[in-house]
Parts: sequence; structure tokens; C-alpha cells
Amino acid sequence: MNHRDHRAFALVLASLAGLTAPGATAQGLRLPATPQGQGLTLPAPAATIAPATPATMAASAPQAGRDSSATGWADFIVAVVNSEPVTNNEVRSRLVRAEAQIARQGASMPSREWLAHEVLERLILERVQLQQARESGIRVDDFALAQAEQGVARQNGMTLEQFYARLERDGIGKERFRAELRDQLLEQRLREREVDARVQVSEQDIDQYLHAEPPAGAQAKPMEINLGHVLVLVPEDATPAQVAERRARAQQAAERLRSGADFATVAREFSDAPEGQRAGGMLGLRPVDRYPELFVSSTRGLPVGSLVGPVRSPAGFHLLKVEQRVIAGQPATVLQSHARHILLRTGPRMSETAAAERLADYRRRVLAGQADFAALAREHSQDDGSAKKGGDLGWANPGQYVPEFEQALQALQPGDISAPLVTRFGVHLIELLERRQASLTAREQRDMARQAVREKKLDQAYISWTQDLRARAYVEYRDPPR
Repeated sequence: MNHRDHRAFALVLASLAGLTAPGATAQGLRLPATPQGQGLTLPAPAATIAPATPATMAASAPQAGRDSSATGWADFIVAVVNSEPVTNNEVRSRLVRAEAQIARQGASMPSREWLAHEVLERLILERVQLQQARESGIRVDDFALAQAEQGVARQNGMTLEQFYARLERDGIGKERFRAELRDQLLEQRLREREVDARVQVSEQDIDQYLHAEPPAGAQAKPMEINLGHVLVLVPEDATPAQVAERRARAQQAAERLRSGADFATVAREFSDAPEGQRAGGMLGLRPVDRYPELFVSSTRGLPVGSLVGPVRSPAGFHLLKVEQRVIAGQPATVLQSHARHILLRTGPRMSETAAAERLADYRRRVLAGQADFAALAREHSQDDGSAKKGGDLGWANPGQYVPEFEQALQALQPGDISAPLVTRFGVHLIELLERRQASLTAREQRDMARQAVREKKLDQAYISWTQDLRARAYVEYRDPPR
């Protein structure tokens, strides 16, 4: 079994569990040092190339005592985690989906015994994290859950009603999905709180990153690219006729682009990827190792302005345009955003739902001409850094805000005001004022290096934290799953 297959199995297990690697996080709305929040953490490559499907986003397995009669499998306790059981049915349900997803990815199939062990260990780690989250008093409000539901449906190119109809056809009830999605949000919030606090990036760390010698045979300096992306999704269980129809649609988009059509316009019309609507199809300037291998290999060596595709992946058909290539350390231009926001912090005195309702009223009043956004921000916003400036966040480069905030911002056109948005800091109302192309200063390029170092440290901190959490848990193994 090679390294690539092991990585594929890890991604499969993580996606089925809802345990993706943590993205960049922040102490404030923005990530540290660029004065950034979900900091535009760029989507993980797996999310870009293979958006979640109802089968993979659905909860991993029935809880103890649920659905056992429907499976036809013998149910029994395979492990006890701090007095909470993990059942054979849970392992089997997750195992079946893991095998199906590995097969779709084309990786060689490991032994069922080995994969069952890995699935069990993943379930144990989930249990430990959920127990820790609940003991810590972390909660997920119904408003945050509804926002996450909408996001999953959009990722699958469906309305919420279509998404739940699809889940029903796959035998997954709405309440079960919502319960397990809530669990995933609990785990995410726990990781944000516990792992973030461990990660600090020093000036020496940045110097070492910028001046590190590349490995033998490697490119002298890391390359960063910005790709335009149009994705035409192909349903997981598509018929040959549906695949042909999707291919024809992708080809139509390609012909439009090759005849000189504006990329952002074509992306908004044809693309099923989130960035198609929010950023005119631009994925943003980032190191090549933060792009899916398919994207890198398809565009390697091509000059700026080149168009590739349609290229097929498990997600569908991709069109890729090489928008920008930059050698790290050289000046680059980026599309900056100038926005302002109103932040209401949540807690025992104000739920996310209550904060969202208040912000929705502010939005209604501003749009009706009955109130001024800046005045409301000065009076009500609980972001100490921006409230006195009328909520003004200044100019920001891509990647500076926490991902939820960044994604909402990128979906706006100048003058637009977002719907209320939940992030780890509270609930926001965002107004996009303007955008511009700007060259990065030496300081800003150094801040981008800080983000890259921070992401690597976050990965290391996350692994260390989960190992420590697992070591402190009481785990009693019973009969092996079968």
C-alpha cells in the first residue's frame, strides 16, 4: 500500500466523520498579523475537487440503540468510551460508505479488518471530542445549524428541499442528518477553541520559512498560482445520459470562454462551485501545494491566460484558467475588498438566533433608508476594533478573514449587505463597500508567509491535541466489529 493510498484512506475517513483538518483560525475577525478572521482559509483541495455529497456528508452511523433492526447486522458493543458505547452497527455503517468512497477514488482497497479498525478509532476520537465539547459548555444554536444546512445543500448544487429529498432516497432521515451535522459543528467549535490557543507564529518562524533551502530537485522558490475555476457538477449516481448532458454544458462554457467571453460572467452562469458566484470563479493566489493535484498537473507549465478543460474528476467537469503565477517573494497583485460589519457577540445573554433576528432588522432598516449602517455599527457593534469607525474593516487581501466571513464577503457585490452570518466570534452583518486590484507590499507578502506558517503549525497542533485527548480518555475494547 503506497503513501498516496494511505492519504486517500485518511481523507475518506475524515470526510465520512466530518473531521477535516482545521483551517486557519484567528484571535480576532482577521487572522493574526495581517490585521484576518475564518481567515480566508482557502477550501481544502478535497472540497474543491469533490464537493460533499448526501452520502458522504450524512452522519456516519446510527447511534447506539437506533436503526439496528433496519441493518440486518448483529449489533453489540465494540468499545466503551468514557462509559459511552460504540456499537457494531455504527462501525459497519461507516465502513460500508468508506469502502464505497475508496472504490470511487480508484485507490487499492485495504483489508476489511484494517479498515474496520481505522473506522473504529475514528469513531472513538469523535466520541471523545463530542464529550469534551459538551463538558466545556459548547453549544450549537438552531440558527447556526440552519446556516450549515444551507451551506451543505449549496455545496451539492441543490436547494435545501432537494437535498433532503435526496437524503430520504438514500435512507437518511432529516432529523438524523441534523443531529449529526450538529455534532460536526460541536467538534469544529471545540477544535477552533482548543487548537487556536496553541499556535503562535514568531518573526523568526517567518524568516526561516522565507529563507528555507528547498529540497534537492525542488523548485528554487515556491510557486503560487491563481486559477479561474468553473465546475459543472455530475451527480454521484448519474446515468450515462446525465454525464453526457453535463459534459455538453461544460463544453458550452469552454467555447464561450475561448471565444473571448468574460470569465467571471461565464463562471456565474455555468459554475456549480461556491466561488463561481462569490468571486467570479477565482480561487485566489495560493501555493501550488494547496491546490488539488488534478488542477496543478492540468495547468503545469502553461502561460498566464491559458484555458484547460473540460477536465473530468469524481465531482464533475472542470474548466481551469491560469490567471496568475507568482514566485514567492516577488511582488504580486490581488483583488482587495473594503467592507464594514456589525458584530453581535453571543453567549448566555444573547443566543445566535436572537442576534440574527436583531441584525436582520438592522439590515431591513438600512435597505429601506431608515437607518445608516455606519451609525448602527457605532451604536451596536461589539467589535471593539471597528465599531468606533462605523464598522469599517479597511482594505483586506484574500485570505485575511475567517472562512465563513470570507465566503460571505466574496458573494457580495459593492453596495450589497449580507444576511446575518454566524462565525466563531458571534453573528455579523457585512456590507461590501468596494473592491480594487492592488500590489502587495513587502509587509503584506510577509503576512502571507505568516499565514502559510500558521497553517502548518495548526496541522501539527491539531494532531498533538487529538493524541493528547485520546490518551486521556478511558477506552475499553469489547468484541471486535464484524
